[in-house]
Amino acid sequence: MRIFSIITAILVCAVIYGVVMERERLVEFANGFRASTEEPVAQDAAPVAEIAQEDTAEALPEGTVSVVVRRSVAEEVDSAVLLRGRTEAARQVEVRAETSGRIISDPIRAGAFVEEGQLLCQIDPGTREAALAEAEARLLEAQARLPEAEAQLPAARARVAEAQASLIAAEIDSNAASRLSESGFASETRAASASATVSAAEAGIESASAGVQAAQAAIQAAQSGISAAEAAVLRAEQEIDNLRIYAPFEGLLESDTAELGSLMQPGSLCATVIQLDPIKLVGFVPEAEVSRVTVGASAGARLAAGQQVAGTVTFLSRSADPQTRTFRVEITVDNTDLSISDGQTADILIASSGQMAHLLPSSALTLNDEGLLGLRIVDETNTARFAPVTYLRDTMNGVLVAGLPETADVIVVGQEFVTDGVPVQPHYQELSQ
Repeated sequence: MRIFSIITAILVCAVIYGVVMERERLVEFANGFRASTEEPVAQDAAPVAEIAQEDTAEALPEGTVSVVVRRSVAEEVDSAVLLRGRTEAARQVEVRAETSGRIISDPIRAGAFVEEGQLLCQIDPGTREAALAEAEARLLEAQARLPEAEAQLPAARARVAEAQASLIAAEIDSNAASRLSESGFASETRAASASATVSAAEAGIESASAGVQAAQAAIQAAQSGISAAEAAVLRAEQEIDNLRIYAPFEGLLESDTAELGSLMQPGSLCATVIQLDPIKLVGFVPEAEVSRVTVGASAGARLAAGQQVAGTVTFLSRSADPQTRTFRVEITVDNTDLSISDGQTADILIASSGQMAHLLPSSALTLNDEGLLGLRIVDETNTARFAPVTYLRDTMNGVLVAGLPETADVIVVGQEFVTDGVPVQPHYQELSQ
């Protein structure tokens, strides 16, 4: 059996040697054998076409490559910005307790729909109602002190007026006694006594003024006591109001409410409420395309499950993310049936103004030595040139690209066999092809 393997290997080596080293002689022998065995058939057009094509190929100048070219004319197409994003709830709030106490309400399970203002958690009031009654009693006591303090003020002011009248009378008597003493009609003792009466009247005025100030201070103290008592009542009422925790808006419960009997502290979680109608689509626009997105533009998206939705751009960030240099964009979408959940992956298309583009087969795209995406075109001297393009999107009839002149002769067959500066023989392709 090994002899047959050796013979087979020798035959294979001989064939390879003949194909590689004696290729020209084999071709000449095959052509001579075919010419001697085939008869010319004038009615068959295929051999004639092949001979004509061979003659044409032999007639091409050295280095010239025959290629198929399509004359493409740019057309205005609807453009869109393609993003990768996710769905996001319009609002999501963690409702937490503001006071301490034991839960006395039955829990509401996750997934339930709650209305705005619906009771979620209720805490045992304990002694808070007694504290409120005590604060209200102190308020009544403080309010009762105010009329008493206000009643002291008129009496104090009356004493001031009486002291002022006494001072005037004493000053008149003192002036008269002083003049009589100077004229020798009265003794100096009387003048000194009148002067002492004036001093006493002035002291009485000061005492009465101090009484007025004391009455006013008593009124202010009573008013301050009333304000403090009112603040204590408000605190007690607010503490009682904090015993009931309500839904801030209508939505779905993302978690169970606090369990019956559990102890709450300030900041303890009662429930998480999310609003899914409407829902937001969130994406991030590269800085090169942010100028093409405007608030109010129409947008659509395809979710990972295949569902298609449509909405409107409602927010475009004016500040780029420092890490990715992208801008946040939000699209509002109706979600009345709540079929869209928070956090789903979405392919987003945002409508933009139209632009000129060429529709070409995807097979015509190529890369240059620098890795740039582009096409091979034929210039006016029938020379191949590389033209970089911008890929817009794929369609059923080809790809839409931008960056070419309005009219361009694009190589659609043979572009991989030419480089910049290579002369070509273009064969133009009909549009129907």
